[in-house]
Amino acid sequence: MGLTKQYLRYVPSGTFNVIASPDCNSTHVTLNGISGRYIAVGACEHVIIWDMRLGEKAQVIPGENVMVSQIAASPTGNHMAVGYVDGNINVFELINNEIVCVFAGHKSAVTCLQYDEQGHRIVSGSKDTEVILWDVVSETGIARFSGHKGVITSVLFINGRNCIISSSKDTFIKFWDIETKHCFKTLGGHQMEVWSAVLLKEERYLVTGSMDQELRVWKLNWTDKIKEEDKITHQLEIVKLEDTDNTEDTSVLQCHQVGTLIRGGKGRVVGLVTDPGQSILACFGTDSLLELFAFCSDEEAKVRMHKRIKKQRKKLSKQKESGEVDPEAIDVSEICTLSDEVRRLSSVKLAAKIKSSCLLMGTSGELRVGVTLASNTVELHSLNLAEGNEVRCLKQITQPGHQREPRCVAISSDNLAVLSASADSVKIWNRSSQACVHTVGVAGARPTCAAFAPGDRHALVGCADGALLLLDAAAALVLESVPAHTAAVAAVSLTPDLRGCYTGGGDKTVKFWQFELIPDTTSDSKAKVLSVLHTRTLQLEEAVTAARVAPDGRLVAVALLDCTVRLFFLDTFKFYLSLYGHKLPVHCLDFSYDSTIIATGSDDRNVKIWGVDFGDCHKSIFAHNDSVTALQFVPGTHYFFTASRDGRVKQWDADTYDNIITLNMERALSLRKTKNENECILRRSRRPRWIHEREEHFDTLDDQDYVTRFRRTKSTVLFILESIEDK
Repeated sequence: MGLTKQYLRYVPSGTFNVIASPDCNSTHVTLNGISGRYIAVGACEHVIIWDMRLGEKAQVIPGENVMVSQIAASPTGNHMAVGYVDGNINVFELINNEIVCVFAGHKSAVTCLQYDEQGHRIVSGSKDTEVILWDVVSETGIARFSGHKGVITSVLFINGRNCIISSSKDTFIKFWDIETKHCFKTLGGHQMEVWSAVLLKEERYLVTGSMDQELRVWKLNWTDKIKEEDKITHQLEIVKLEDTDNTEDTSVLQCHQVGTLIRGGKGRVVGLVTDPGQSILACFGTDSLLELFAFCSDEEAKVRMHKRIKKQRKKLSKQKESGEVDPEAIDVSEICTLSDEVRRLSSVKLAAKIKSSCLLMGTSGELRVGVTLASNTVELHSLNLAEGNEVRCLKQITQPGHQREPRCVAISSDNLAVLSASADSVKIWNRSSQACVHTVGVAGARPTCAAFAPGDRHALVGCADGALLLLDAAAALVLESVPAHTAAVAAVSLTPDLRGCYTGGGDKTVKFWQFELIPDTTSDSKAKVLSVLHTRTLQLEEAVTAARVAPDGRLVAVALLDCTVRLFFLDTFKFYLSLYGHKLPVHCLDFSYDSTIIATGSDDRNVKIWGVDFGDCHKSIFAHNDSVTALQFVPGTHYFFTASRDGRVKQWDADTYDNIITLNMERALSLRKTKNENECILRRSRRPRWIHEREEHFDTLDDQDYVTRFRRTKSTVLFILESIEDK
C-alpha cells in the first residue's frame, strides 16, 4: 500500500438566520388542539412551526440535504406532508417528528401538494409535468396523471366527485377522474400561463390566476343524469369553452366563465389561497399587496341581488322621468351575478414582497391571515368580517434573522460568538445554540466587512459610505462612527500584535489604527470606552479591493483595482514585491500561518499561490466557475478555503495543489475560520445554517458521494471537521 495523507472533512453542523425560505409555501397547523396560533414554513431543509403568539419556534421537523419546496398539513392535524426539490415527499408525524412514509415518484421539484378531506390521500404536482395521487394509509401510489406540457402549478381535490383538478404553465386546466385515471375535460380559456387555481363555495366555483390583472371565475355544473355509456364516451373529451360558445355541452361537467375579479396588484398572479371552508379568497402578485375577497352564502347573495335590483330600478325610474331612457327599458335582470356572489374585503399592504400566504377562519368570524415575505419575515394578521374593520397585525417575527442579505461574518476569538452584518442590522449569534443574542440597528450604513476587537466585547464594522463603526457587542450599541475613508471600506482586520487594526478603502488608502480608551461622554460615570486613533496611512495609486497583514508582522499585502497585488514592508511602507498575473481584480487574499505563502482569488475565477520570498507564482488554479469572493487559510497548515458565486466552497492544499473537498452552496460570499482548527463559518447569499457530525471515512479525493449539497438560502453555515483518508 502506498503512502497516504490524511485530510479533515467538513460536514454541515447547523443552520441559523432562517425564518422562512422564500421558495416554499406556508400553512396553518393545529398543535395540542390549538388552531390559528401556529404557522408552518419551509426553512432550508427543515420545516419550522412558529408560535405566532410567543414569536418562538414551537417545533422543527428536521430534513437532510435537500431543500423543502412544498408543505401541506393534514385535515386531522396529525401529519405533515413535505415535498422536496428532488421530487420526494415525506409524511411526518407531528407528535414525534417521525417519518410515516416516503413517496418517491417525481423526477424534479414538487411544486404543489394537497390532502383530501379525510387526510387519507395526497395529490402532488411537480416540475416534471406529472400529477401523482398517493395513498397515505397503504403508503403506495394510486395513479399517475400525464398530459400537461408544462410545470404543474396547482392541484385540487373535488371531494364530492372523486376528481382532481390540475393547472399548469401550458395554459390548460385539466379535470381527472380518479376511478378511470383519465382526463375527462380540459379548459383552454387562458392565453398565458395559469399560475394558481383554487375551489370556492362548496367546490362550485373555480378561480384561476394568470399573467394579467384578471382572476377568472368558472362555475362548475355537474350533470348527474347522464347515462353510463355516455359517461365512458365523454371521459376523454377535450372541451374548450369561451364566453362566446353556444354549443351545448353534454359531458358530465359543464364549466362556464361567469366573470372576472379585477386585481389591484401589479404583475402576474403568484398565488391564490383559500380558507378550509372555501369562503375567503386571498390573492397576491409580485408586489407587496395582499387582496382579500369573500364569497357570500346563497342567502346573502340573494339579499345583495335584491338590493342591486332595487337600486337599478330606482335609477332607471329617475332617468325615465327625465326622459333620458326609453320608457319600456325599466326591466332589470333578476339573475344573480358575480358581483352579488363576491365582495371585496380590506387589502393588506405589507413591507416587502409576498412569497406565500395561508388563511384560517375562526368560529367567531375572525379571519387569521399568515404571510411570509421576501424579507425573511413571517407575519400574522387578523380581520373581523362581522365588524368590517381594517386588517390589524397581530405578530411579526423578525428578530431571529436578517431582513436583508447578510454581507459579511466574523468569529470571536473564543469561538463562542458569530457576527453577521446586513444592510439593516448587525447581529451577534451564539455559536452553539445558533440563537440571536443581540441586534444592532445600522440602517443605511450598508456594512461590507467586520471583525471582532480584542476581548470580543467590541466589534469593528466597515461600511460602504467609508465609515468605521465601533460596536459594543454586549450592550448592542454603536459606540462611535469614525469617518475612516471617503469611499467604501473594502477590508478591516486586526494587526498581529492585537494593539490596533487596519482598514482598506476605495479612496486608494490603507489606514492603520491604534486602540485606546477614552472617557465616556454620554454618561456621568468615570468609565472609559474603547476607541480608535489613526496612526499611519499607506497611499496607493488605485482603489483597494483587499488587504492583509502577514502573521509575522513583516509585510502588508494590498490588492488593487488594476488586478495587481502589492507587498510593502509594514514598518516603513517601503515597496517590496508586485504580484501580477490576474486578468481581473483580486477581491480576496490571505497569508499562510508561517508567512511563506500568499494565495489570491480573483474575478477571473482563478486562484494563484505565490511565494513571499521572491514573488514567484507557484501555481495558478482554475478554481471556480464564477468570481472567487472569499479565501481563508486554515491555521497551522498550508490548506486554504475558497468561496465563489458559483455556489461552491472548496478546500485546497497549497503544497500539492489538490482540491481536498468541495461543498456545494449558493453564491458563497464570505468565509471565516475559527481559532479552533476543526471549525469554520461560511456566509451564503441567501440565509444562515447548522449540521450534525458524522464518522465516515473516504479513501478517494474525487469521490463526490461525501459532498454535502445545498440549495439557495440566505444562510451562514458552520462546518465540523472530521478525519478522512485520501490516497
